[in-house]
Parts: sequence; C-alpha cells; structure tokens
Amino acid sequence: MANPVCEVLVTEERLNVPEERIDFDAGARVDFHGIVRRLENGREIEGIEYEAHREMAEHQLKQIAEQAAIEFGLRSIIIHHRIGFVAVGESSLLTQVCSGHREAAFQASRWIVEELKKKVPIWKRPRFKSNVLRRASRSEAATA
Repeated sequence: MANPVCEVLVTEERLNVPEERIDFDAGARVDFHGIVRRLENGREIEGIEYEAHREMAEHQLKQIAEQAAIEFGLRSIIIHHRIGFVAVGESSLLTQVCSGHREAAFQASRWIVEELKKKVPIWKRPRFKSNVLRRASRSEAATA
C-alpha cells in the first residue's frame, strides 16, 4: 500500500468536507461530523467555546491519524477540529477515513474520535442561554 494521506487541521473557520479525492482502491469512505447539540447537561446552550494548545493539538492529531492508518490499513485520513465559538447546529469536528473495506473505515472513524477525546489538548466551555428574560417575565407576572 502506498503511504496514506494524513491531513489534520485546527482552525477557527467553519468546517467543510474537503473536495472529493478519487481513490479507485478505496471501497469505503466514512465522514463523521461532531455537531454542537442544543442541550449540555440538561441546560440549553447557545454554543460551545473551544480552546486548544494548537501546536500540541495538531501534533497529537497527526499521531492519531498515522496510528489509525497503520492499525486499520487506511488509505487516507482527515481530522479537522474547530476552535473558538461554535454555535448550536454547527460542526466542531470533522473526520474522514477511506479504506479498502467498510468495516475498517467504520472502526477507524470511531477509534479516531475516542483517541482524540482522550489525548488531544482541546477544551470546551459551553455558553449557556441566559435566563434573564424568563426571570423578568415571572416577576412581572407575580406583580400583576
């Protein structure tokens, strides 16, 4: 097998799936998007603020990509993680793996996300929605 393509990126820009590269030996491609959901610990949020030690994060992502390529026989691996504020409904993580067979692609995709969460210095802080308007409405109702 030729050397796999490993691409990692930590960015403040919105995440987009890279242009499709045609690999006639890849029988499977799995794209994963980690999306910021509306609730965090049962409370509604506006989004999540991500911080990273950028150089170390990119270094760790590269190591994860290279290890995945070897362990799962991947042809290409893309891992992009967003930092800064990411609103509800937007992607904070994008991974794409290509392999000769679907089982390896699915297993590798899951393994990459699990390793990233354990090893990469990226921290998140949810921005909770304010309850100021709801409290004002209740106090107005109480005095009426």
